[in-house]
Amino acid sequence: MYVDVLTMAGKSKNDLLSGTLDLLVLRVLDAGPRHGYSIARRIEQISEDVLAVQQGSLYPALHRLEDKALVEASWEIGESKKPAKVYRLTKAGKAQLEKETQSWVSVSAAINLVLSKA
Repeated sequence: MYVDVLTMAGKSKNDLLSGTLDLLVLRVLDAGPRHGYSIARRIEQISEDVLAVQQGSLYPALHRLEDKALVEASWEIGESKKPAKVYRLTKAGKAQLEKETQSWVSVSAAINLVLSKA
């Protein structure tokens, strides 16, 4: 059975999915600055290869977060001696991470209740 009503606080499914990716990116950057490929690999690693972030989703998310001043980016010379755009969490990003994490914990607890009692 497919139910096409998954929304959160008036957000569409696409907003919910992009919001989830934004949360994961913010969480990874909370541990320290990283370039895009490293962010994607870290999400994959932490999720034990359950979550895979494609470049076509990651870079729009990073630009969205940058536009909202939740992350900042600068070009740096990486380990490969080539320039790489490195992203860092801002103070506003840290606050947003805390807010979104609390929201996610609440929503996932509610989903778990439904799954366990339905």
